[in-house]
Amino acid sequence: MVGLLGRTRAQSPRRPSTAHHERGPHDGKHRHGPSNGLRSAIGGRSVAGQVFVLQVVIVLLLVVAAVVALILQVRHDSTQEARNRSLAVAETFANAPGTRAALDAPHPTALLQPSAEAARKASDVDFIVVMNTDAIRYTHPKPDRIGKKFIGTTAPVLAGHSVTEKVDGTLGPLVQATVPVEAPDGRVVGMVSAGITTKNVGGAADHQLPLLLGTAAVALALATTSTALVSRRLLRQTHGLGPYEMTRMYEHHDAVLHSVREGVIIVGAEGELLLANDEANRLLGLPADAEGQHVQRLGLDPGTAELLASGRVATDEVHLVGEQLLAVNQRPTHLRGGPVGSVATLRDSTELRALSGRADIARERLGLLYDAGVRIGTSLDVTTTAEELTAVTVPRFADFVTVDLADAVLNGQEPDAGTGLRRTAYGGIREDAPLYPVGEHIGFIPSSPQAHSLRTGEAVVEPDLGGAPGWLAQDPQRTARVVDYGIHSLITVPLRVGPRVMGVVNFWRSEKPGPFDGDDLALAEELVARAAVSIDNARRYTREHTMAVTLQRSLLPRTLPDQNALDLAYRYLPAQAGVGGDWFDVLPLPGARVAVVVGDVVGHGLLAAATMGRLRTAVHNFSALDLPPDELLALLDELVGRIDQDELPEDRAAVTGATCVYAVYDPTTRRCTVARAGHPPPAVIRPDGSVEFPDVPAGPPLGLGGLPFETAELELAEGSRLVLYTDGLVEDRKRDIDVGLELLRTALAGADRSPEDICQAVLNALLPARPSDDIALIVARTRVLDADRIASWDVPPEPAAVGEVRASVSRQLARWGLDEMAFTTELILSELVTNAIRYGNGPIEVRVLLDRALICEVFDGSSTSPHLRYAATTDEGGRGLFLVARLTDRWGTRYTPGGKVIWAEQPLP
Repeated sequence: MVGLLGRTRAQSPRRPSTAHHERGPHDGKHRHGPSNGLRSAIGGRSVAGQVFVLQVVIVLLLVVAAVVALILQVRHDSTQEARNRSLAVAETFANAPGTRAALDAPHPTALLQPSAEAARKASDVDFIVVMNTDAIRYTHPKPDRIGKKFIGTTAPVLAGHSVTEKVDGTLGPLVQATVPVEAPDGRVVGMVSAGITTKNVGGAADHQLPLLLGTAAVALALATTSTALVSRRLLRQTHGLGPYEMTRMYEHHDAVLHSVREGVIIVGAEGELLLANDEANRLLGLPADAEGQHVQRLGLDPGTAELLASGRVATDEVHLVGEQLLAVNQRPTHLRGGPVGSVATLRDSTELRALSGRADIARERLGLLYDAGVRIGTSLDVTTTAEELTAVTVPRFADFVTVDLADAVLNGQEPDAGTGLRRTAYGGIREDAPLYPVGEHIGFIPSSPQAHSLRTGEAVVEPDLGGAPGWLAQDPQRTARVVDYGIHSLITVPLRVGPRVMGVVNFWRSEKPGPFDGDDLALAEELVARAAVSIDNARRYTREHTMAVTLQRSLLPRTLPDQNALDLAYRYLPAQAGVGGDWFDVLPLPGARVAVVVGDVVGHGLLAAATMGRLRTAVHNFSALDLPPDELLALLDELVGRIDQDELPEDRAAVTGATCVYAVYDPTTRRCTVARAGHPPPAVIRPDGSVEFPDVPAGPPLGLGGLPFETAELELAEGSRLVLYTDGLVEDRKRDIDVGLELLRTALAGADRSPEDICQAVLNALLPARPSDDIALIVARTRVLDADRIASWDVPPEPAAVGEVRASVSRQLARWGLDEMAFTTELILSELVTNAIRYGNGPIEVRVLLDRALICEVFDGSSTSPHLRYAATTDEGGRGLFLVARLTDRWGTRYTPGGKVIWAEQPLP
């Protein structure tokens, strides 16, 4: 093809006016797909078609000749086989024992006919005929032919020779062999003839003919297919064109080649120039006899000559030729089966170079804006968002970037109108720049660019900081060091969202010698505008988060109540993002008992925190009724269900229930009653340091309703530690709860550790790097009320027993050193015991406990609770409980499985 193109260039003058009016190779009549092209080839309308037809005719003649030759060969081989077999059978039968003797017998036919027929059938011939010397048959497959004269040549046989011939015998045309039967003295006494008819002679050929014809058909099909493929390839290469059409095509190509405004050069395998169009001659200044010479000898610049001679692949490779910048593209011509060489195109890109430079800058700036949109605002933290802005813009836009924000913005509040800002973020190509450090509060003077931006909300460009008196006056010593450092240009852009100006962003340039210009200012304003939205969102989130955290902390206990039953330590850690509904509480109960509760409201945000406060208040109120844990959880379950029903539909998904665990510890019996509602199980650390998770029935989460709650009774030795926690401690996105429980077991194991030490060890082992949920943890070490601080008496149900109780209590108070409390205590117990005897059922028991207060308890078997009433002046009774209420700090009733307990507490002196 290269040669053809070269010859076209050399032989054919350019005739664009003629070529443009002729039908080219891509006109409608030459446009066809592979199937149309193949039909065109078969039709012989092109060079490829003529070649195809000629090849098919030759192949067909060869196949026919081969079939005829094969048939003739098969027939010849079959005839020869018939001659050989007939001769062998005749000679075998003639020399067989008994044949000569039978000829001499009185009735030869009777002896020879059966053996001849048997031999004929066994040897697969058509006849075996035995005859005498007069050629009279003794045997024949057709008995009516016996006794008649044999048809064939017998003279040579009578002379002792064998004869093989084709004759038309009684069975039809056949091949037969006749041999003599000789006596021992050599005399011929008879003849034997064996033969095969012509139809059986050709039978083998008839059987082989279908196979031969099939093979010939397959061969013809394969030959036709291969010929069609060859013709199709030729058709593809010539596009179905004839010689005239191909000549016209090359004329068109020659006209187009020299009219395009792009240089085209074809170089051969040895580096010789094969073709150069007019544009290539103009761009490179080639001599008139350039074609055929080596490209290294054409006077080109070394770089361009080396590229064209090497034949390597090049894409838009720019070379300076004279005063022109040429973009060179080069590809080898042999990649798709073409001749070895290369083709190169040349394009003058002198004017486009300047445009592309500006396009590259625009593309870089668009990429910077895109990255800013993706990378700024990934978190709802004001400081982090400011640092993301510096990371995106250094060094792609500026060498140093600083972000200064108002303190109110950092705290989530509305920005004030002052010019005092705090440096929040810094980014630069080096860390030793003499700019204000991060964290420093900066008061900008009115003449500074930053103060102007804060007042007007407009960006300011200082192209030459060394000649900017307003900026130099800000801090003369520092600004002088900044200029000496090499920072020479500044853009200050206000961080503004609507009318609110939250701070300023400063872009500093030192490495590039040129100052910031108008295009840079527009880009800086766009960058800061996008960052301002993200910083304002982070500010709003900080405000909402602070409000939620403040609400949450206000709803949690600030201090733990004083009590002697448990030694307590706790930790509460809010989530990094959002506010959850985890809570805990410690509630002193009558009888020196203490209740510990931990809960978790599903969801995050203000609604979860508010719901947590409502539940904590409800637990306080329900615990005042001194209810068992399971009954208290049932009331909480009903309350959460009502809360969910009262929420608006759009807020309904925020709270979908809660979990809770409630434990009551009695230091007088060392028993702990626990119930839980969908909450992780409590852990118990025995005094020896072993850890177990007691089997406390789980129960459904609060708010589902319909199922009762169950309690578990735990007996805790003194010094045992009860651990309650929320699921945020043991479960997160990367850790299953079972794994978390095993980690918790390991962290809790160990003896002789205080609750504070245990809390710290648990957090060190299980606290995630960035908690996604609140964590509440409380560790309670059990204490036991000493036996010498407990006094109890069984009271018979009779009024006289009241005096004995009063006397016994007085003696016990004297032993405790509380004689001054004897009168009041006797009066209280007298009233409580009298009510139990009069209105209650047995058995009746009195117990007095010395704890932080003096506690008097009266047990009876009745479930009827006494009520405080105000007696009229004329009433004889009804003043007993009124006196008890006036003489004690607290009093009340709690129910037990066997009845009730009326209790009263007095402060110790």
